Amino acid sequence: MAVKPSRDKRRAARSSAAGSRPERREALAAKVRPDEDEGNPSDARARPHIIARPGAPLPAQTVPLILEVGPNDDYALLDSGDGEKLEQYGPYRIRRPEGQAIWGRALPAAEWEAIDAVFTGDIDEEGMGRWRFPAAPLGETWPMRHDGIDYLGRFTSFRHVGVFPEQASHWADMETRIRAANRPVRVLNLFGYTGLASLVAARAGAEVTHVDASKKAITWARENQEVARLADRPIRWICEDAAKFVEREGRRGKRYEVILLDPPAYGRGPKGEVWQLFEHLPSMVANCRAILADKPIALVLTTYSIRASFFAIHALMRDACAGLGGRVESGELVIREKAAGRALSTSLFSRWVRA
Repeated sequence: MAVKPSRDKRRAARSSAAGSRPERREALAAKVRPDEDEGNPSDARARPHIIARPGAPLPAQTVPLILEVGPNDDYALLDSGDGEKLEQYGPYRIRRPEGQAIWGRALPAAEWEAIDAVFTGDIDEEGMGRWRFPAAPLGETWPMRHDGIDYLGRFTSFRHVGVFPEQASHWADMETRIRAANRPVRVLNLFGYTGLASLVAARAGAEVTHVDASKKAITWARENQEVARLADRPIRWICEDAAKFVEREGRRGKRYEVILLDPPAYGRGPKGEVWQLFEHLPSMVANCRAILADKPIALVLTTYSIRASFFAIHALMRDACAGLGGRVESGELVIREKAAGRALSTSLFSRWVRA
């Protein structure tokens, strides 16, 4: 499951993500293979949500925990307000909608007009919206960087650009834990989108399995792997419904030290499978718990655009991880604004980590 219409069609950006080099995209796409299973696959979401472990001690807990991303040379939230945000990605200034920014702007109007790209939200034949380039026309793809990792941004018709900067907090923590493990680490990145988390994990020395239902998104991610000069790192690219893949991995006896879970509020898999977060998340978390290795490192869940408190997913995660020891940390991911220092909340998260 990769399509993520929630958060203003976040994952739907995958379906509209076209590359700048068609012949190269076709060659990369040819390397992407669906998951294979020798048995008859069953739909994991049809199974009962049985995750309780009576008598098993619950992990320690930290709530609330606010994980914050501040401005740096790669990315900065310059200002926000009146339903929009003004961002700096490397050399480019980008302006796009942001429903959480209900306050007023801090910077003068001239700063908001001195931009390279703006998402207008026009509904026309080009998709859900349109990018305009006030200064000079920009290509569909453009070079970006995160913490020394080069990758390609893309102006999609659903206002996204191929990276969610708030996730940097999770990526940094994961990379530190992988390096500190001093042993082989297998990472499963579910709903992997354009692959920044997979690249960070691979750079740290992990063996990565990247799962996404959109072949176009995986093609983009594979291209990012080459742009990042990490083509020699072990990343397995799987085009498959994430819920089915996890259930099959359980039957196969496969295990992972780190699992990243970033599901949509609503979405569809490659064969029309329907995902509803509140209905299917409990069994998904339970199945992820079942394929954690004997000495797991982390299970990280992030959710966007849901009408719930982080306490809801905190309780789910803590129950699922009963008997594992460690700690469940839950709260919000925020980006600290440069202009006025306000915190823009982007998502809820809950993660189990080894103490």
